[in-house]
Amino acid sequence: MIGGGAAGFFAAIHASSPGVEVTIFEKSPKLLSKVKVSGGGRCNVTHRPMEISKLVKNYPRGEKFLKRVFRHFSIPDTFQWFESRGVKLKIEEDGRVFPVTNSSQTIIDTLLREAQKNKVQILSSTGVKELNWAKGYFELITEKKVFRADRVVVATGGFPKKEGYSFLKSLKHKVVEPIPSLFTFNTPGEPIRDLMGISVPDAEVKIEGTKLNYRGPVLITHWGISGPAVLKLSAFGAEWLHDHQYKGRAIINWVGDLREQDYQQQLHSYALAHPKRKVISHPLFGLPSRLWEHFCAKVGISENQVFENFPKKLNNKLVQCLFCYILDINGKTTFKEEFVTAGGIPLEEINPESMESIYHPNLYFAGEILNLDGITGGFNFQAAWSTGFLAGMSINTTI
Repeated sequence: MIGGGAAGFFAAIHASSPGVEVTIFEKSPKLLSKVKVSGGGRCNVTHRPMEISKLVKNYPRGEKFLKRVFRHFSIPDTFQWFESRGVKLKIEEDGRVFPVTNSSQTIIDTLLREAQKNKVQILSSTGVKELNWAKGYFELITEKKVFRADRVVVATGGFPKKEGYSFLKSLKHKVVEPIPSLFTFNTPGEPIRDLMGISVPDAEVKIEGTKLNYRGPVLITHWGISGPAVLKLSAFGAEWLHDHQYKGRAIINWVGDLREQDYQQQLHSYALAHPKRKVISHPLFGLPSRLWEHFCAKVGISENQVFENFPKKLNNKLVQCLFCYILDINGKTTFKEEFVTAGGIPLEEINPESMESIYHPNLYFAGEILNLDGITGGFNFQAAWSTGFLAGMSINTTI
């Protein structure tokens, strides 16, 4: 197994059987490092159980491929696997699943324990520089030694640059140019950044000039906008944003289930009920007061303006801020510890029933090295568990 992450460990554990020697090669001194930092150190193991047809909609790349993979191992199987090994899981309100301990170490310890129980050998600080096919076996060339293997699973995770895949250059596989997925939008020069730390629970964010949009929590940061809605939008818009050098315009509807006329009607109703109240002092639609004050200042509403004689022109401008707030995007921020890439080994070169290469028998791929990626919420780990399981079991059943 090349790679000591979630997919690599899961593949190694499931490939193990009596008399079979399984080894994990991990280039860094740390094992399961992405598991460690996931979910702020809590490890977002998977997502609330759902039908496979709905599950695959959470993958901007890989939907059709994963539909076949998930028939072999899906979310309920992940629950059963961990819970049968003493790891109690909990489903949070937004659907994310964590260990009840709220510690990623619980997941790491379980994987390490299972690997040890199955006599998996682990070689950390041992990076594979080249993987070659040499007349009946694979050669894994490291800095110190050349290893031989009958079967290989490549589960290195994604790489930010195409050069990261160079250890596979002697094989027939192509590489789809890697680009970032799951990132926040930088909005330099936009005054809304002064409201860093403010969030709204259910906004709709669109990218102007496209059909790309996503709805969910939005967080204002000192560099722009973030939160689940933005991160998920970045995943589905990864290719468009990359092609446009991460420049464009985001359009925000701050209350996702309200349309323009809904804002107008509710403002009118409130004005009739509370004519003497000051507009700037009474935020509506459940919005934070500082955000409401920002909207009022942006459209020129004075501190003494009351609802009774609220000019129609200002009323319309306020509604535009609420329903169609425009931000100039110029750049992105990617969290390096949890980076996700789109790109990698093309899915058409892999058998989704076994994870085996169509070019090289006994060569398998699992996890994010493949050109598949999910949105936030545990979907990338679910893909790692499922592809790792399938690769490992495919080896197990052919030995």
